[in-house]
Amino acid sequence: MLRGFTALPRPFLVSHLGTTKTISRTGAVVNSAVFRGTKNTSVRIMSSASFPVTESIRQKLTDAFQPVFLDVINESHMHKVPKNSETHFKVVVVSPQFDDVKSPLQRHRLINSALSSELEGPVHALSIIAKSPGQWEKDQTVPASPNCKGGDGSLPKK
Repeated sequence: MLRGFTALPRPFLVSHLGTTKTISRTGAVVNSAVFRGTKNTSVRIMSSASFPVTESIRQKLTDAFQPVFLDVINESHMHKVPKNSETHFKVVVVSPQFDDVKSPLQRHRLINSALSSELEGPVHALSIIAKSPGQWEKDQTVPASPNCKGGDGSLPKK
């Protein structure tokens, strides 16, 4: 197990000193690739060319906040939307920029602003966890999202 990481329900990517490794929930290295990152940067990427909204969110948050940890989670599958939708997301952004922004509301506004075009278009719901590196070091808890309550039924069946 990697020091400082707890077991996760899904594989994730961790970048350290310029090398990215896909880590399984038990801490085993599954895959490895070169990544242009900084020391102690950890980024979990759940996207590819087939998920453009996820990739756009990841890129915009990376550009805007230079996070030391970024997790973009597509939670659309938990809702009554067509398969492979990109409508419901949770983001975990840990950035030194949040050292100067103490209010969670202000942090959320900054993230919403960075993702304004996604929120005006394809993204229906966005859950935000925004922490400074010091806060993240003390508490890396990411609460589970609640189950879908069914929506308004206006979308086609899966």
